[in-house]
Amino acid sequence: MIAAPEPGLTERELIDRAVALRPALLERQPETERLTRYPKDTHDDFLRAGFYRILQPRRYGGYEFGLPTFYRVVTEIARGCPSTGWALSLTAAHVLQVAAQFEERAQDEIFGDDGEFRAASTVLPVGVARPDGDGHVVLDGTWPYASGSPYSTHYVGQTLRAPEKPGDPPGPLVLFVAPRPVWTLLDDWHGVLGLRGSGSNSIRMDQARLPEYLTREASLLDLPVEGGTPGSKLHGNALYAGRAPSFYHGELAAIMVGTAYAAADEYARIVAERPLTLEPDRTRAELHDYQRHLGEALGAIHTAEAALQRNAEDYMETCRRNVSGEAAFTIADDNRLALVFLTAGRMAWDVTQSILFRTAGSRHARDGERMQRYFRDAATYWTHIGPSMAEPLARRVGCDRLGLPSHDIPLIP
Repeated sequence: MIAAPEPGLTERELIDRAVALRPALLERQPETERLTRYPKDTHDDFLRAGFYRILQPRRYGGYEFGLPTFYRVVTEIARGCPSTGWALSLTAAHVLQVAAQFEERAQDEIFGDDGEFRAASTVLPVGVARPDGDGHVVLDGTWPYASGSPYSTHYVGQTLRAPEKPGDPPGPLVLFVAPRPVWTLLDDWHGVLGLRGSGSNSIRMDQARLPEYLTREASLLDLPVEGGTPGSKLHGNALYAGRAPSFYHGELAAIMVGTAYAAADEYARIVAERPLTLEPDRTRAELHDYQRHLGEALGAIHTAEAALQRNAEDYMETCRRNVSGEAAFTIADDNRLALVFLTAGRMAWDVTQSILFRTAGSRHARDGERMQRYFRDAATYWTHIGPSMAEPLARRVGCDRLGLPSHDIPLIP
């Protein structure tokens, strides 16, 4: 057992800490983009605040709080800096799959003596896992877009089982957890439109040896959870018995809701400070059009956040029912939850680009302007693999409602 740094920390206190960091995060935005990762000061702030341990099991020094709190923290951090919110979420979140899917022996090794665990991850498989005949597998390859990797202690990735003999096709997907000493961080997160400070570097493995027990045949897009998981039994918490895709879409939605709030904050500042050309003693904040633009935007953002939080509660209840035996956490449940999260993220993107960025004025589309940064970050989210699942997810949910098979509709082209 590892004690949490602050055993008495409450969920409310954790959220308040995220809100209190907003001024510092706003100030650090340019440096975060320049570094292509959030600065060490921010990392230290997160360590002290406990943000990396929100979902981590108490057995291993975490707080074991639920999804609503995790998403609230991510939203507040993204409101201060979208790149930072993205990196935090995609580093602190993958403990959920590790704590759910791996046996006690593996978790004891992964969390070590101090419970320090932060893991970047990507969903696409790279290379093959070759057994070495000594209880280990050997990995080679470069895994791109590993958001949050600069501060990660581990990497959670996927590969394919090596074919049994030459000429055979590769075997099934293999999920693995690789500690930091076996992989190299590549300095290749440059030249991107948005999320420039998200630390979405590639990681490289050359003849990396992992114990077999740090791997398992499973797909992140279809982890087995029906009736519970090794982790839900080990930790006695249904939080660790949920499916990954819908949770992942919730992460992205939390980031986008925070980004939209950030854009609304900046919009309010802009119109309150912008004098009218013909009446310089008045500002745009006094004009009905700008009041309406801001009000419509906030209405949509509040609605997206309400959907995000209500759906997070629904996810938790679905996990509980899964473990209790009342109803399995099915792929149809996952499809439904994922589509709600994705729709919330899309609402946040739509209002950011169609109202706030569009009506703020072209002077705020220049380099160095926060509104431009928020637009770039939101646009980059919209090109991400997550939102690209909107159409297949909608088909899946429609087929589920019609009683037609949906599992064979691929989420990734």
